[in-house]
Amino acid sequence: MTKRTLQKMAWLLCISLVMAGCKEKTEAVEVVRAIKTMTVSEQPTGQVLKFSGLVAAVDSSGLSFEVGGQVADVYVDIGDRVEKGQVLAELDPEPYQLDVDAADAELVKAKNNVLKTEAEYARQKRIYEQGAGAKRYLDVAEYQYKAAKSNVNVQMSRLDLAKRNLRKTKLHSPYNGTIASRSVQPHEEVAAGQEIVNINATGKMEVQLAVPETAIDRIAIDGQATITFPTLPGESAKGRISYIGTAAVQANAFPVKVELIDPNEKTLPGMTAEATLTTTDTLPATGYLVPLQAILPAKDSNRGFVYVYDDRTSTVKKTPVHASGIDAKRVIVDEGLAAGDIIAVAGVSFLADGMQVKLMKP
Repeated sequence: MTKRTLQKMAWLLCISLVMAGCKEKTEAVEVVRAIKTMTVSEQPTGQVLKFSGLVAAVDSSGLSFEVGGQVADVYVDIGDRVEKGQVLAELDPEPYQLDVDAADAELVKAKNNVLKTEAEYARQKRIYEQGAGAKRYLDVAEYQYKAAKSNVNVQMSRLDLAKRNLRKTKLHSPYNGTIASRSVQPHEEVAAGQEIVNINATGKMEVQLAVPETAIDRIAIDGQATITFPTLPGESAKGRISYIGTAAVQANAFPVKVELIDPNEKTLPGMTAEATLTTTDTLPATGYLVPLQAILPAKDSNRGFVYVYDDRTSTVKKTPVHASGIDAKRVIVDEGLAAGDIIAVAGVSFLADGMQVKLMKP
């Protein structure tokens, strides 16, 4: 076999190998995109807000003496039930009884002085009318008599004040209720106005909330609320917004009170509560809330497109919609969608009409 023949055979082998490679086909793998979706649902006419708060008695007071002194005794303790008018604590009454005795003595002295000055005034008047006395003596006697009568009124007022202070040495309950806290012990020296006990009235209760400034204009007096209690699983109560503060307190939040309607007997002041408030927001009856990122813009204003998923064919359909407004970061769609439609809510710019997709797993 010649050298030329060998070269020709080698070329034929290479050509056959190349042709064999050309015949092999690489199959293209089609990638099915996974999409994030949501199901369109009807929207209520009012929306809800949730806040945490504390249960408190509608009538709750920190009681204190109106006078100062040494505590003689405290007759109640935390958790005790009390009745209206019941004596809760008492100060040592002796200093105030001495004040009453002193004021009473001064009143007797003032009354005697009235009798004395009255007699002197009558004597000077008689002498002056007989022409034997001077007018200035009569005037002085009249002045002293009137001053003595005024002093009687002053001493009577001082006696009334001393008696009142004596009565205030006893601290009475203003209503039926339960003692929430007690701050002093017997023999302690207390000042007027210093809290002795805190009492919660029996009956009406409320939930005290702090509503941020971004939501305060979305609620109103007499608005409805539903109250749940973390420590009472399964228990709930209806409520009514009874108070909305006009000035913000801590962290720009406004104080809000929700009165409980027929609360369960298990509900007690101091419990943690969660209030679900119905807002004053309103939406069109035929509108649906759709995330802003789910809508592709169109040329006309208030128009756009969404991709509706067809579970029979596992494809998406580009659907025109009309928007009537925006609520936060959601668009209110009033045309083009129906309750139950499944729409893509992410990556819509990468989708196409009729494109096969699969639903993203939660």
